[in-house]
This record gives sequence, C-alpha cells and structure tokens, in this order.
Amino acid sequence: MLTLAELDAGGRRVLVRSDLNVPLSGGEVADDFRLRATLPTIDLLRRSGAAVVLCSHLGRPGGRTVEALRMAPVAAALSELGGFPVVAAEDPAGPDARRLARRAGPGEVVLVENTRFHPGEITNDPEYAAALADLADLFVLDAFGSAHRAHASTTGVATHLKSAAGPLLVRELEAFGMLMQDPPRPFTVLLGGAKISDKLPLIRALLPKVDALLVGGGMCYSLLAVEGYEVGDSLLESDYLDPLRDLLRGNRGDRLVLPVDVVAADRFRPDATATTVEIAAMEKGLIGLDIGPRTAQLFAEVIAGSGSVFWNGPMGVFEWEPFRPGTAAVATAMAGSDAFTVVGGGDSVAALRLLGREAAVSHLSTGGGAGLELLQGRALPAVEALEAWSS
Repeated sequence: MLTLAELDAGGRRVLVRSDLNVPLSGGEVADDFRLRATLPTIDLLRRSGAAVVLCSHLGRPGGRTVEALRMAPVAAALSELGGFPVVAAEDPAGPDARRLARRAGPGEVVLVENTRFHPGEITNDPEYAAALADLADLFVLDAFGSAHRAHASTTGVATHLKSAAGPLLVRELEAFGMLMQDPPRPFTVLLGGAKISDKLPLIRALLPKVDALLVGGGMCYSLLAVEGYEVGDSLLESDYLDPLRDLLRGNRGDRLVLPVDVVAADRFRPDATATTVEIAAMEKGLIGLDIGPRTAQLFAEVIAGSGSVFWNGPMGVFEWEPFRPGTAAVATAMAGSDAFTVVGGGDSVAALRLLGREAAVSHLSTGGGAGLELLQGRALPAVEALEAWSS
C-alpha cells in the first residue's frame, strides 16, 4: 500500500475516511477515544498544508437521516480536542458538502454528514462513491474499525482517487500482522463477551496457532456445558453445543482454559447479591456474571508467562461494580505484562479506560470486527482496495 507519508498532499484536498463512530449521550460525545486516535493524522495533513475533508459513519441510521445521529456533536468535540475549527456539512456528499470542501483552504477541516444517511453507503453504490470522491483530490483510509466493510466510503472511493493508508491504519495492521505472522511465544488469546456464536469461527481459526486460549464472559458457559458442568441460568446457546463438542474433540483442547469458579447471582440486576461459586458447585437458578477470583488469578498467571497476548471481550458484566473484579484483574495483568499486548473490541477498550489502564498496553485497537477478521486469516476489503495503488 501507499502510505500518507508517500502522498504529496500539500495544497490539495484530502478526503480522510476516519472512524468517528463514537457513543453519544444527551447530544454530546460520551467517549472520545476514537476522536483522539484520529487527531495525529489530521494534524499531519494540516501541517502539510492540505485541506482536510473528513467522513465517517455514526450508528446505524439505515440509509436515512436520523437527527440523533448527526455529526455536529462529533465536529464540536473534535474541534475542542484538536484546538482547530471543524466545520460540519449538512449532507454527506451533496451541495453543502461540496461547497464547504471546495472552499476549504490549507489546514482547514470539514466534516461531512454521516455517510450512512445515504442508502448507497452500505451497498457501495458507485454513484455515491463517485460523489464522495468528488469532494477531494486524494483519499486516505484511516478507519481500521470499518476496513472489513466494502462500503462506498471505504472501498468505493478508492476506485476514483489516488489512495493511501493513514498512520492509524498502518499501526493497526502492523500490530495484528505481528500476531498473525510471528507472535512472540507463548502466544495467548483471551476472549470474553456474551455469545459463543460470535466467536466460534475465531476460536476454530486460533486454536491451532495459540499456546493458550482463555475464555470468560457469557460465552464460556456454552463451553462449560459441553464439558458436562451445570451452568444454571447462565447464557447458554444450545444450538452451538454440537459444533463445540466437535471442536473440543480435536487434539488441541488442552490449549483451552475455562473458568474454575464464577461470580454468580440469582437475577440479572446491578444490585443483585454477588456470590462466588466453584464451577463444579454451580446450581440451577444462578446466573454467572463474572469470572471468579481463582479464575482471575489463573488467567493472570498465564498472561504473565506469555510473550504476546490478544484480548477481546470483558470477563463479565463489568459495567456493574459487583461483577467488575474479573475484568479488572485481567486489565491489571495486561497492564503489568512485559508481553506484546493487543486489546481490541469496544467493551474491552472501554473496560481498560474505565480502569485507567489503557496507556499500559502495547496496542489499543480502534477496531473490533476488523481485528477479528484478520486473526481469522481473512482479507479486509478496504485494505485490498488500497493495494491497487501500490504500483
């Protein structure tokens, strides 16, 4: 791929596909992690004398205008964080976006409206991609979190404009490239989150490659059920038990590390009484909501002895304080590890940031799905689109 450093962007308009898909609350940005992550790319372009035209999706408006998902709050937050004006357009690629983009001078920044307000974004409509491309002279893809989607603003634009990878995208690909190609050993993967169905293809792909696969969160209970344990009223995906049995019959099951105890409650509420239960003593009526202290210690010891670690998904309902200790213990172990540590996925990143541990890991990824696609050995369509400009 070409990189931003190889583009002569000075005095030109550059369309940057950023990942500004941030949570909003009360009309304001609730978490600015992704905004901060994109600022170095914007600053680099501004210093080069380029006019910067930013585009991104926000939420899932379904191809129509949704007032609550407008980019104006994002523009305001980005301006405050970066210390420069950000002008928000009223449409993604219509008259107002074209007017503002063409009027932008060196160092100025325009943010067009939510790309998903147009139905052609998700379908990669050629006319919509051409309209986006008409806003600029060059294209920079810096949205790793959207690189696994063949949308108009990620792959379509790249067929019209000379295109390059931004610094954020390059860092992401380098970090995941190390895990895919030559991870420092032992290589440990820690998976959490709710559903085993979401991660089953990933588990299949990773088991042959890792030295240890640690599983917590709601997804662990389907695996524990396959092992013959009672899981009470914990999350259980019955349709996936047979595929999981087939998976564990292989000769790599010894690499899979499951909880030995959990923190459970008799109801799914933040004020429920938390009780530590050995897996062998789990009873009907109990819901597992976090890994237990012995499991947390076990996972921490594996992390401490690893050469590289990838973490995706919390160990429990970390948003509720009684069920946060397991995720907190993993975050502390990651932060204290000398290994090459990569954390991906919105909930895992949010947990690290909530606990103030984000600066202590080697790489904090801005993308969940894209990283998981790479680890499964799949190509990212938006990155493939960039490769057409490498010659």
